[in-house]
Amino acid sequence: MKQHLIVEVFRSSKKDGMYLYVEKRVGLKEIPEDLMTRFGSGISAMTMLLTKESKLARANAESVIKDIKEKGFYLQLPPAKEDYLLDLYKTPTEAVY
Repeated sequence: MKQHLIVEVFRSSKKDGMYLYVEKRVGLKEIPEDLMTRFGSGISAMTMLLTKESKLARANAESVIKDIKEKGFYLQLPPAKEDYLLDLYKTPTEAVY
């Protein structure tokens, strides 16, 4: 299997932190309709040469290449919010003087 691809990364117009990686020459035309409904219109974020050695912020390059080859895309979901941060946000704070 080829271990490099020219990929285009799209960000979701509906959900912050959601990205879709596709092979540049194919684009979004083969993405399942139900996924595109959830994803919204893809906004091109970047095009890059992706190799198995590439460093990505929140994904493993080999997994991205494998999914694009097998499924036609790689979907990166937003990072999960830490429960304790949500609790801090909900808990009223008292001012200390």
